[in-house]
Amino acid sequence: MNKIVLQFGLLIFSISVIYYSSRNIPIEDILLRSVIIFLTFTLLTGLIALIFMKSINKVSFEKNKETNFKL
Repeated sequence: MNKIVLQFGLLIFSISVIYYSSRNIPIEDILLRSVIIFLTFTLLTGLIALIFMKSINKVSFEKNKETNFKL
């Protein structure tokens, strides 16, 4: 899951570099803005993925508990 999040972050980084370079901004500003976007997107996506995975595990654990109780 971490590899997927990182690859999406790198995709967003590349797209932002292309977008900002078409606006004739100095290279330092392009890289700074792109890195900020990359870090923000990667951290938020990783956090959302972590919460989603914990939610699925919790539901699965409760379902398993109910199944074992019926036996």
